[in-house]
Amino acid sequence: MQARLNPLTALAAAAATAAITTAASSWAVSLTVVLGGAALAVRAGVAGRLAPAASVILTPFWLSLLIMHGLFFPEGRTVLAEWGAVRVTTEGLGFALDMGARTAAYVVVFLLFSFTVRVPDLVAVMSARRVPPQFGYVLASTLTLAPAISGRLTRIRHAQESRGLVVRGGPLPRLAAARLQMVPLVLSLIQEAGDRAQALDSRGFNGPMARTSYREVPDTAAQRTFRAVALLLAAAAVALRISGQWPEMQWPELQWPGGVPA
Repeated sequence: MQARLNPLTALAAAAATAAITTAASSWAVSLTVVLGGAALAVRAGVAGRLAPAASVILTPFWLSLLIMHGLFFPEGRTVLAEWGAVRVTTEGLGFALDMGARTAAYVVVFLLFSFTVRVPDLVAVMSARRVPPQFGYVLASTLTLAPAISGRLTRIRHAQESRGLVVRGGPLPRLAAARLQMVPLVLSLIQEAGDRAQALDSRGFNGPMARTSYREVPDTAAQRTFRAVALLLAAAAVALRISGQWPEMQWPELQWPGGVPA
């Protein structure tokens, strides 16, 4: 997958999928996108990295959706359970499900892109198309930030453990250990940012001259056609949703316990 696709093709596919999922505004479409992304992640061999990363991002978001909309949804009319001001309604649970599934689709799609794209190829392609180098640097740094922080945090933890740091069970000791790891992590990241700024400045990063690259990224007519079609479909989907002309699709109704429709 990484060797066949031009980075712009993968980026166009991810952006178009996110836009069409937003325009569809359907939990069934969102779940289909999530399952498709999971299947592609397994095929690309990155499922072991994508699953925990998506869980870390989505778990607190899903919990907040459940609390805000599942328990406190003012537009809810069909009450399933009630405890004082807390009202569990089918409308609130349905809204939380829709938003949670849609967000999961975004997260899975873009994590899949970030875990499968070759960042040097992406930077080379953007440089060849005269994209401002600042934008390319920010995008490349964003894609490599999480793996870099994870690797640096692992090295810091190993170094502290070799010096006698013992983390015992329980939340408080783990929080204390995390505090000890965060200080050197933040300081090292600040130092690295300064070093990178000096290196980029010494190499004329902000210079006006066009840049060349030794890296050749293959691109085919079929991929260019796919990118154009994908972006056109995304633009059409957004236009249909904004104009109110999006066709309403009939999906099977969700049934909550007790036979109450969602």
